[in-house]
Amino acid sequence: MSSPATATLIPITRPEIGEEEAQAAAEAVRSGWLSQGARVAEFEGALARRLGAAHVVAASNCTAALHLALLCAGVGPGDEVILPSFTFIATANAVLYVGAHPVFVDIDPRTYNVDPAAVAAALTPRTRAIIPVDQIGLAAELDPLLALARQHGLALVEDAAPAIGATYRGRPLGGISPLTCFSFHPRKTLTTGEGGALATDDAALAQRARVLRSHGASVSDFARHQAAAVTLETYEQLGYNYRMTDIQAAIGLVQLRRLDDILARRGRLAARYSDALAEWEGIVPPYAPAHAPHTYQSYCIRLTGSHSAKRDQVMAHMLAAGVATRRGVMAIHEEPYYVARFGSCSLPETEAAARETLLLPLYASMSEAEQDRVLAALRAALDAD
Repeated sequence: MSSPATATLIPITRPEIGEEEAQAAAEAVRSGWLSQGARVAEFEGALARRLGAAHVVAASNCTAALHLALLCAGVGPGDEVILPSFTFIATANAVLYVGAHPVFVDIDPRTYNVDPAAVAAALTPRTRAIIPVDQIGLAAELDPLLALARQHGLALVEDAAPAIGATYRGRPLGGISPLTCFSFHPRKTLTTGEGGALATDDAALAQRARVLRSHGASVSDFARHQAAAVTLETYEQLGYNYRMTDIQAAIGLVQLRRLDDILARRGRLAARYSDALAEWEGIVPPYAPAHAPHTYQSYCIRLTGSHSAKRDQVMAHMLAAGVATRRGVMAIHEEPYYVARFGSCSLPETEAAARETLLLPLYASMSEAEQDRVLAALRAALDAD
């Protein structure tokens, strides 16, 4: 049984989907081709043009894209991969999927993105790759990280899961790093229900990713069905079932056309939050450097001063008032599986951010009345004993 507050709950996010997406999905269903096919190829091409990348390889989700990227970069058993702990657990899990060892480093407390100096300090002869994360929709400091990767001959796999549409020094993410991975989960700005993609300028890496995502088959199902003659595929390497469906791609094509409008509306709402919170004592709104405009996949605030130890109580109080929140981001190195497998380490900035940050509801269709209700619930939660 739900409480009255639950019945009118303001969610943490809401996918920006409507009749046009429903029509596109229905047309894909009526076409008779449901798996990876022509619509996936069309979505890949449209996304590549948007990102300024030569190639995009769609996948079943961003975790799959990260796994494919690491495989294509040649990362494997015995290698070390440097990454932030302050990210969703999928980033580190993908490292384990290829048998490599995750090396967690600390973050910049303003951006919540990996600290390039910490990455440099963590390099060893076994380091094979760096994974920066564009956390919460803000581009990581890519220039120094790319320079490190070039200097030491390392792969750089950018986890841009929350950052579709973001730019860094005037360039869209996806057209900067050698390998960039995106998520289209419903909590993301652009959604296909589930789904992900890998962007690269390297034709050979893209082709390998296409083969690996479909069981290692030398020829895709769609190509075989379109062939004028009998075509038999071969399997020369271990592959995976990481394909996107044409139904998802049809939705993604509509979402991609709407992306600029969605980003603009989210940006206006985020600015309204920031204006309202500017004078609140003990609240730090998101940092948005001029060279990397924030896309606000989530609106992350930090509790400081006398509020810094109250994060969980604030979240509980707001939920009771009918407003959903989420912790900012986890600290992977403190999660039980990673502690049991790799032991403990000290990352002070990550640990503080994991305790003190929370996400406020934000979605493109959010009304100002809903936003005012969120702010009122936050104020009451902070004032509660």
